Amino acid sequence: MKLYNTLTRRKEEFVPLEEGKIKMYVCGPTVYDFIHIGNARPYVIFDTIRRYFEYKGYEVNYVQNFTDVDDKIIKRANAEGVESTVISERYIAEALKDAQGLNVEPATKNPKVTEEMPYIIQMVQTLIDKGHAYEVDGTVFFDTKSFEGYGKLSGKNIDELMAGARIDVDDNKKSPMDFVLWKPKKPGEPAWDSPWGEGRPGWHIECSVMAKRYLGDTIDIHAGGEDLIFPHHENEIAQSEAANGVQFAKYWMHNGFINVDNEKMSKSKGNFFTLREIVAEVPYDVVRFFILSGHYRSPINFSRELMEAAGTSLDRIKNCARSLDFIVKNVQGEMTEDEKKLSEQADEFRVQLENAMEDDFNTADAVTAIFELVTFANRNVSESSSKAFAEDILNKLLKLCSILGIDPVEKTEDNGDTAKIEELIAKRTEAKKAKDFATADAIRAELLEMGVVIEDTRAGVRWSYAK
Repeated sequence: MKLYNTLTRRKEEFVPLEEGKIKMYVCGPTVYDFIHIGNARPYVIFDTIRRYFEYKGYEVNYVQNFTDVDDKIIKRANAEGVESTVISERYIAEALKDAQGLNVEPATKNPKVTEEMPYIIQMVQTLIDKGHAYEVDGTVFFDTKSFEGYGKLSGKNIDELMAGARIDVDDNKKSPMDFVLWKPKKPGEPAWDSPWGEGRPGWHIECSVMAKRYLGDTIDIHAGGEDLIFPHHENEIAQSEAANGVQFAKYWMHNGFINVDNEKMSKSKGNFFTLREIVAEVPYDVVRFFILSGHYRSPINFSRELMEAAGTSLDRIKNCARSLDFIVKNVQGEMTEDEKKLSEQADEFRVQLENAMEDDFNTADAVTAIFELVTFANRNVSESSSKAFAEDILNKLLKLCSILGIDPVEKTEDNGDTAKIEELIAKRTEAKKAKDFATADAIRAELLEMGVVIEDTRAGVRWSYAK
């Protein structure tokens, strides 16, 4: 299995630190609002990578944090006249709902910054004691010049970074590159006691502490969006390796940006969408499928037209699963010799999907493998097939989809209509047998009014809700 390591800027063979186990940390959202489509991409991508590791037999300790104290959270809390925790807990709950909607497996742990303060303070003190940090009037800064490897993730040297636009100017710093580990309390802000006075942590120290606490000093994979490479992940490396004295993460993985109508998503451009706004128009599973249809390191373009196309493509998989399920429920018999040979041929699509995922988790090619299995199923499975063969192909399709977190089996709420629909279909079948075609047509019309489409097949009547 090969994956692209941002740290070395090349694909590398994946070798876990401990056989059969993987320690994976993914940077989570800052919870001041509903997550946006850009947040949804790392949720889906790294969940899929985790799923593949689990499919291959690894035990994955998967940690994804929530940043629940931040300037944006405080600003919103003050505007609403509530405590910051009211805002953060509200949007943590909403983020978890969105993750569930996207069929993201629950993390092993979702730590929150506010619950890690003693450990944050401890790491800051360790950095001071080791000569990597200094305090000025209640603010603690990390001394970037004290850490020889600073810049190794982003591939820039310190002189280049000092000229960067994202560097804050602060006369209290020894160097413009130094960044905040602890900041003093301001009016209207939550604060915690520390050796340097009341205050709260800087952004970067949080993840270093949570990764160490729940995964250890060295982890297998650290992941997040491409925008986090600098300064966030660069600073995490500096803090963690300076404090712990060992390599922080063996592999660094970053997903590309999502553009909206071929432009970078930005509130100022008016092209910023929360996930909730999007799923008001298309289902969560279409969003997941759309995200998986491109390679995770490449930028992908979001538009309504592309989402509609993703929905149409996903429907093709669902229709195949529905047809196979119908055949399984309405035919009998064991596999013929010819069907056994076809079943063996169908195994090639699993190999094709695995090869795609083994090559830096190429979900786009993995999706192609699923479509080729769909084409194979549509061509080779019919009402004249055996139950065993139809069931075998259906199980193969469901397995491949499950690796990517795609569920092609539509879940429809039974609002009491199912029994009535089945009863009407039975009456229509009896009417047709009696050659009472007027009654049969009337029942079909009644079903259409209920939003139900029926199809007469050799194996019986197939019904579904109209799109």
